[in-house]
Amino acid sequence: MTKASAVIYPGTFDPLTNGHTDIIARAAKLFDRVVVAVAANSSKAPLFSHAERIHLATEALKPIAHVEVIGFDQLLINLAQQVGIRVILRGLRVVSDFEYEFQLATMNRHVAPLIETMFLTPSEQHMFISSTLVREIAKYHGDVSAFVDPLVVNALKQKLALPSITSEVLHGA
Repeated sequence: MTKASAVIYPGTFDPLTNGHTDIIARAAKLFDRVVVAVAANSSKAPLFSHAERIHLATEALKPIAHVEVIGFDQLLINLAQQVGIRVILRGLRVVSDFEYEFQLATMNRHVAPLIETMFLTPSEQHMFISSTLVREIAKYHGDVSAFVDPLVVNALKQKLALPSITSEVLHGA
């Protein structure tokens, strides 16, 4: 068996966080090619459309060499086989992530024994960041600039913009 030169990093990326970017940048140092696979995953009811998530990831990840972003709406192992990649990269932030990720990796190995799963943890300063928390903070107009790329900050502001309350509404005019 030859060594893997490519890895696929799947996720919903709703939105892409600095934790994701950290893992991708570190993977780019380990592999010649990193494919970031943005899952359609409509069962999660994402804030951003599939096309928006692909666009945001593509733009935010441009500075990292050897990274390509693709969208997918199929079994991950089928996609990996189609693009000729034998290593799936998954991120682990906290211990609770491990149980789910271990189950996925075991199932993938059972269905496609030639595909391996590799785990990376984000750097310590990004361990607590999750897309869910970023969306929640942004929803209430909190500052998420320390957690996501500036492009994502702007996209969140546009997506979550609430109508402004005018003085006429406040004063009953």
